[in-house]
Amino acid sequence: MLKIKDLEVYYGGIHALKGISFDVKNGQIVTLVGSNGAGKTTTLKAISNLVKSKGSIEYNGQEISNMHSEKIVAQGLIHVPEGRKIFTALTVEENLMMGAYLRKDKEKMEKDLQYVYELFPRLKERAKQYGGTLSGGEQQMLAIGRAIMSAPKLLMLDEPSMGLAPIVVEEIFESIKELNKRTGLTVLLVEQNANIALQTAHIGYVIETGQIAFSGNANELLHDDRVRKAYLGEE
Repeated sequence: MLKIKDLEVYYGGIHALKGISFDVKNGQIVTLVGSNGAGKTTTLKAISNLVKSKGSIEYNGQEISNMHSEKIVAQGLIHVPEGRKIFTALTVEENLMMGAYLRKDKEKMEKDLQYVYELFPRLKERAKQYGGTLSGGEQQMLAIGRAIMSAPKLLMLDEPSMGLAPIVVEEIFESIKELNKRTGLTVLLVEQNANIALQTAHIGYVIETGQIAFSGNANELLHDDRVRKAYLGEE
């Protein structure tokens, strides 16, 4: 579904991504894990064409590396950014409907809205509240819900656990697994919390200083001594 080959990104003189390559197959949850500054967020920004890159980004057989960001969204490749970026002055429901801005299929939109409320009941309870009044966890739910309203074919999530209490992180990641299991939605997950990311994903890639250091079955990586020592704080 998504094929990244020899992806490079520079920020001035800083070589942020050094020719990384990886694949995301239809129906999978794939995670990119690594320490802060390793290049995870930059990878998602490059795919969404929010930063300039070199190399190949192929989505459903089509090269998209030079495609405008709004056209990438229209293709069903939806990016939930780091820090959530919700509209704080809009209500929960208005935020969700902003996700459906490009859609015309009103009947399916209503079904998707009800699905979001089923997946995140607290959003339904707070539908008329302003986004800025929500807790961090509720804002993350809202950001994911808004992405669902965009009718994604591939959902990219950037650091969904950031700044959240452990019990809320578990709830968010359970919803990601439920979304994938129930709808078959393909997910590319960027996450600094390697433990929960590898527990959630099917395939994992470990990024170190802009390069892929390890890759493979997520459960196997979770039990790999090198990964456990470097990213899970174990000796």
